[in-house]
Amino acid sequence: MDEEDDKPARRSIGARRNPETEEAILEAAEEVLQEAGYTGFSIEAVARRARAGKPTIYRWWRGKADLLLDVYRRQKGDFPFPDTGDLEKDLARFAGMILHYWRANPSGQIFRSILAEAQHDEVAAEGVKAYALDRRTYMAGMVKRAQDRGDVAPDIDPELVAELVQSFVWTRLFTDRGEASEEELGDVMRIIVRGAAHERVDTER
Repeated sequence: MDEEDDKPARRSIGARRNPETEEAILEAAEEVLQEAGYTGFSIEAVARRARAGKPTIYRWWRGKADLLLDVYRRQKGDFPFPDTGDLEKDLARFAGMILHYWRANPSGQIFRSILAEAQHDEVAAEGVKAYALDRRTYMAGMVKRAQDRGDVAPDIDPELVAELVQSFVWTRLFTDRGEASEEELGDVMRIIVRGAAHERVDTER
């Protein structure tokens, strides 16, 4: 018998999450992920290690990808906003931090696997959609700050700008092109912030 099986099971308090049990499940999920990898990860293994019932886990998370998104969010946290006083530089540095984190940590591969699963799993797709919206809203804070300074037109949607940045970094992750120089990131953010077309000059008199 495993040592884990000798420990008392954790009690569920229904649909409302018990913070102690939730923390135990997330810690167990991280450990299983480190030992077995994404393909070997299972709800059964997490439940056994956390001493929690599978029904409890499925009540709080709708499946493997849903749980792993919370594990990923827990590992990654929120990156602080750069504050150079220049939106292009702030966005470039922020994107650089994200890409570097994905290259330097196993979380990058985990997140890429979740994105891949979302292509054919409806529950995973819904989880990724909700996570993407949350990240866009967070990232839009940099654009709103620039609007407050008067550097961005008031009719520009900050979340749309954030979505363009998000699309760039997620595409780089998904296509395994996470290496990007400061110069390249600066060029990308310059296009996003300023646009690609030359300013039109009205020559008619």
